[in-house]
Amino acid sequence: MKINTKLLHDYPVVDTYTGASSIPKYQSSTFAQKELYGQPQKYLYTRFGNPTVDALESGFCSLENANYALAYSSGMAAIANVLMLLNAGDHIIAPLEVYGGTCQFATEILPKYNISVSFVDMSDLNDIKAHLHSNTKMIYIETPSNPLLKVCDIQKIVALAHQNNILTVADNTFMTALYQKPLDLGSDIVLESVTKFVNGHSDVVAGLVATNQSSLAEKLRLLQKNFGAILGVEDAWLVLRGMKTMGLRMEKAVENAQQLAEYLVTNPKIKHVYYPGLEDHPDAAVHAHQASNGGAVLSFEVYDKKTLEKLTKKIKLPILAVSLGGVESILSHPATMSHACLTPEERQKQGVTDELLRLSCGIENIEDLLEDFKQALK
Repeated sequence: MKINTKLLHDYPVVDTYTGASSIPKYQSSTFAQKELYGQPQKYLYTRFGNPTVDALESGFCSLENANYALAYSSGMAAIANVLMLLNAGDHIIAPLEVYGGTCQFATEILPKYNISVSFVDMSDLNDIKAHLHSNTKMIYIETPSNPLLKVCDIQKIVALAHQNNILTVADNTFMTALYQKPLDLGSDIVLESVTKFVNGHSDVVAGLVATNQSSLAEKLRLLQKNFGAILGVEDAWLVLRGMKTMGLRMEKAVENAQQLAEYLVTNPKIKHVYYPGLEDHPDAAVHAHQASNGGAVLSFEVYDKKTLEKLTKKIKLPILAVSLGGVESILSHPATMSHACLTPEERQKQGVTDELLRLSCGIENIEDLLEDFKQALK
């Protein structure tokens, strides 16, 4: 099946009990047992499993080309559960410019369990090699990165990791499995914040983790159950609904991002544009090898605070907000939003300046978006 067909038909979308064209919301915490002794029933308690959530997880498997997938209560819950696969004494390598929430978990939570972390330039394989230790058990990939859209070579990192018996995890939120498939490229685990493009309507907080290894799936399921990091039934149903139109939504959003990036490069008020779909991106060739387009997210830096404030006040169509991946364009200020949990020194080290803005393109008409940015930068 091609992708839009898969998103409509390649998982349980029709209720087998009633024939309903949409999987019902099985809004139940518990399930009646037919008898005390005998064959165990599939569903006992929603924290252990629910038909609506199961349908969504089947959809995730189809989307990610995975044998196993888990739905989480948030993207951060998915990230935290994956990082808790590590044991006391382990070491993890992560990107220097990793998502703020992941950075905070790695620096504030993991040390309590005697788990250490090294932040490196993931686009430089030699930098990764220099930080390999005998206790390194995980390499955490984020490509393109948030918010500077840096790119690393998934296959080369996976090869290095597997040579050293190290687990690889890829955060694929920006590209999604529509345009980049880390599991196909050899990654052991892929995760996404489903809050973003998969749901696509800015009305759900959710996360997913997928793998092709049964042993990892079992460990993750145990962590999910015992941390209670499950996705609610109502939210699972909403994500199922959003996923059906994901292909069409993202096609338009990516088209808008490419054209906006090309326009912003020419505007004298813009200091720099970060977008892997541009030819002058330092890792454009690597990105083109492992992804099918530049994605729907770009970042840009203006020259001074005055221009930043003027732009954010005059812009009309993109909403100024945290998050990304909605049908509406979303303009974010990483320094005070996604990366606010970091110290000014940590942000400076990552290259997240106060003049940096991140734009998640929606599905508006490109003519209107371009006109809006022109008037806001006038």
